Amino acid sequence: MNKPNQKVSRRQQILEALAHMLENSPGARITTAALAKEVGVSEAALYRHFPSKSKMFEGLIEFIEETLFSRINMIVAEETEALASCEKILFLLLTFCERNPGITRILTGDALAGETERLRLRVAQLFERLETQVKQILREAEIREGVRPNLPINAAANLLMSNAEGRIAQFVRSEFKRAPTEYWQDQWPILIQGFLKPVLSPSI
Repeated sequence: MNKPNQKVSRRQQILEALAHMLENSPGARITTAALAKEVGVSEAALYRHFPSKSKMFEGLIEFIEETLFSRINMIVAEETEALASCEKILFLLLTFCERNPGITRILTGDALAGETERLRLRVAQLFERLETQVKQILREAEIREGVRPNLPINAAANLLMSNAEGRIAQFVRSEFKRAPTEYWQDQWPILIQGFLKPVLSPSI
């Protein structure tokens, strides 16, 4: 999570330790006592930086949001073809998960069992935001490229997102042995074959 040669704050140390424990203890529920031991501080010291464990999870969700959407904004600004934009966004999501296995358990909800409902809702909103971005790209394709999906836009965006989310779920279920990017380059062309069709101009 941290950049090379950058001094790591205690707050960031706590979040990195939490992500590390999520990765190395698949299926386990993380306690503040165990987390404090991992960081090398007391539980009281943890609570000086985060008032609750939920706030620690929120800190990781914020990291996910900031990382993904800052890069998605760059993709949208630079890429003019709809399917290329969608592919880059989904591949970004998959590679992010591949590089951050512990944090991926938050995205699937696996790490949030027993935690506050607010966290699960926030993750759901993150995925809704991603799907909304894909919908927007597909809508703009009609204006930019003169094409539209063969499916209704909502269904088309959901198809693409479902594929990515399924890969992420497999990754967590396999305890990080099955990479979410596995077969991606081979399967993507098949997934989008005939996905877009030209918009027919009205006859005069």
